[in-house]
Amino acid sequence: MAIEAPERIQTLICELQLDLLQRFLEARSRMHPEMLSSVSDETAADTIYAIDRICETAILEWFEANWPEEYPVELVMEGLESHGCVTFPKSCPVTETVLKCIIDPVDGTRGIMFDKRSAWILTAVAPQKGPDTRLADIEVAAMTELPTTRAWRADQVSARRGQGLSAQAYDLRSEMRASPVKLHPSKATEVRHAFGTVSRFFPAGSEALSAFEESLWKALYGTSSSPSPLIFNDQYISSGGQFYEILAGHDRFVADLRPLAFRKLGIESNLCCHPYDIATALILEEAGCVVEHPLGGVLDSPLDTTTPVAWVAFANPELAAAMRPVFRKLVREHFQS
Repeated sequence: MAIEAPERIQTLICELQLDLLQRFLEARSRMHPEMLSSVSDETAADTIYAIDRICETAILEWFEANWPEEYPVELVMEGLESHGCVTFPKSCPVTETVLKCIIDPVDGTRGIMFDKRSAWILTAVAPQKGPDTRLADIEVAAMTELPTTRAWRADQVSARRGQGLSAQAYDLRSEMRASPVKLHPSKATEVRHAFGTVSRFFPAGSEALSAFEESLWKALYGTSSSPSPLIFNDQYISSGGQFYEILAGHDRFVADLRPLAFRKLGIESNLCCHPYDIATALILEEAGCVVEHPLGGVLDSPLDTTTPVAWVAFANPELAAAMRPVFRKLVREHFQS
């Protein structure tokens, strides 16, 4: 089963994200930063901040006003727990929906609410298969930048399975005028003298993840006698942001192994990647990058807001082939033995 009119769905979710971007910019212009960073709620997946609530409300309003009735959809999004099952049109039973749309309204909340680094709106759509709908079923995806106050532009990247990607930059100084952007992932077959990261954003598990990363680079490239670091590390607290850095050719490798590390360490509850954080992996794939489970195979979690997801991304297949044997061996040694 495939999505009917995928190009139309791609256009719709890009329009949704542009509307959210504009609402975000308007809200930020009239709110003090401390208001944006106030805690609104705690869910099973994450802490909800005021900035998240602004975008969640805007999403529900947009769907009610703009989503076409001919494509009944179930909406999956953190923060909707109190709403029950959310569908559009509102009167449509979930059993009659044909699409499932998963959204992260603000991926990178902690960076943008302190005006440190861009966050990203992430949206992906799959054919509706009920509880059996998986990440691997996603056929359309889009991500739009929520920039810091110092930035003059916001980028948007979207893709349909098998059709490559589309990228535009929106000029925030001139009524959102769009211009095309060319994104070129790295073609390098190694990570030496470049950016490669194992995610460890927070204290929990960071010692084990650091030990893994150190052993990875040592096994791949040995110990350098130079006082200059051999590999550069960038802890961008946003999977969408990490994806963009690979798409733009800035980063060559990113691995998020937190679920594996937490399980090994017996940490039952801590913030890690969930399906809504990783749902736009299709965009990397359409750019020729590789995104997969750390031990091999496609990312195949259910489309929900709570399942922990471990993943690894390589800028190109040749780099993936060069790193995989050592990478997987060390994943097993550090987190499965």
